[in-house]
Amino acid sequence: MQRACSNGELGHVSDMAIVDTFTKLIFGEDDAYSAKELLIIKALRAVDANVALDSHRDMGEYLRALGVREMIQMVARVQQQMVEDLLAVKGSAAALVEGANYEAMNRRAH
Repeated sequence: MQRACSNGELGHVSDMAIVDTFTKLIFGEDDAYSAKELLIIKALRAVDANVALDSHRDMGEYLRALGVREMIQMVARVQQQMVEDLLAVKGSAAALVEGANYEAMNRRAH
């Protein structure tokens, strides 16, 4: 059985975690989203302009109307978006650390 976060180093979210979140949206479980589920919803908004501004209920209706093949493709796109988002955050953090190190090295000693 695959875990929801199978690779903490890369922040990989499993297909099952994404499908579970989509299922919550489809069945209207609107008030009980974890931080991870909210990140999945954010990634869904980023990969599909049709739901970018939708409420959770409207997103669920949209997902319900997808065919099996479309749903499989959507899961893969959301998963890829989450990896890209994580890499962007890691890149920004590395740039901040590098900038701080540069500043520290260039300070004059008294």
